[in-house]
Amino acid sequence: MKKAIRIIVILILVGLFGGTLYFLYSKSKPVVVVYKTTVPKISTIVKKTVATGSVSPRKEIEIKPQVSGIISEIYIEAGKTIHKGDVIAKVKIIPNMVSLNDAESRVNRANISMDDAKTMYDREKELFDKKVIAAGDFQQYETALKNARESVTAAQDNLQLVREGAISKSAKTGNTMITSTIDGMVLTVPVEVGNSVIESNTFNAGTTVATVADMGEMIFKGKVDESEVGKLHEGMPLILTIGAIDSVKFDAKLEHISPKGVAENGAIQFEIKAAVHLKKSSFIRAGYSANADIVLERRDKVVAIPESLVQFEGTKTFVEIETSPQKFTKKYIKTGLSDGLNIEVLSGLKIKDKIKTITPEGDKSATAKVS
Repeated sequence: MKKAIRIIVILILVGLFGGTLYFLYSKSKPVVVVYKTTVPKISTIVKKTVATGSVSPRKEIEIKPQVSGIISEIYIEAGKTIHKGDVIAKVKIIPNMVSLNDAESRVNRANISMDDAKTMYDREKELFDKKVIAAGDFQQYETALKNARESVTAAQDNLQLVREGAISKSAKTGNTMITSTIDGMVLTVPVEVGNSVIESNTFNAGTTVATVADMGEMIFKGKVDESEVGKLHEGMPLILTIGAIDSVKFDAKLEHISPKGVAENGAIQFEIKAAVHLKKSSFIRAGYSANADIVLERRDKVVAIPESLVQFEGTKTFVEIETSPQKFTKKYIKTGLSDGLNIEVLSGLKIKDKIKTITPEGDKSATAKVS
């Protein structure tokens, strides 16, 4: 019995020793990596730059009052479509006390002059009716009365103008009625009833009562880095992606490149403007953020490979081509346009050449035979 147990223990020890030797032998063998390969493809390479900016109306007008005062009525709201001449708001005049006093004094003087002219007219008319004076002598008193009445009317109109900013017979066109100067949509109404406003003149920009814009003509305003601006020219096509409606692409045409750059975040940026081709199915609101893809260069139907496969040897470029199963050799190539992912191959490759891909992560120690 003891002899049998001894034999079993010996066999177990021999088995463990043999297993250990096999494990160590297996670990000492080099790792064999099977590389994947890919072939060149006929593709289109497009090199482009991206300009960030926003979309805004080409015509955006700030409507300002012609007189200073207080907003008494507002007839529109943001989002409403209006036409040129439509009334936006009404201003109540707060008259200057000196001007008001002068206007009232002028009315009083005009009334006094008219009363005097009326007295003279009545007296001379009695004499004229009795044929005491000639018609020519009476006519001057009649004319004087008419002039006096006109002076009273003018003085009263002037007083009303000082008080209210308009006279009754032309109230609809008075400068207290603020009207739109263009057809368009109301974007903002930054004032409320009761707010004081200042007229627009040579010395003061005035208070903005409303902003009106033509939403049927939009432009993209963006900025391009100085490294790319030299490749741009007016008339280039752009493809806009608008953040709020990114499922729809809009065509645009570059129409302006700023002649002067501006320093921003350590780089020089140049402003560009492009006319946006609108679509009836999508409404673009003023101020939407947008990105513009600008095509700098394009190559159609060229031999292309992933740029990550290209390796460098000094100034030369090469890829590794499979000559036999899992055996690779260098093949020098001449490259062309790159879009950042794929690169054009001008010469050195055939369309059926199998190119070794990058070693998978985790197999960095692996080596391939290169002749």
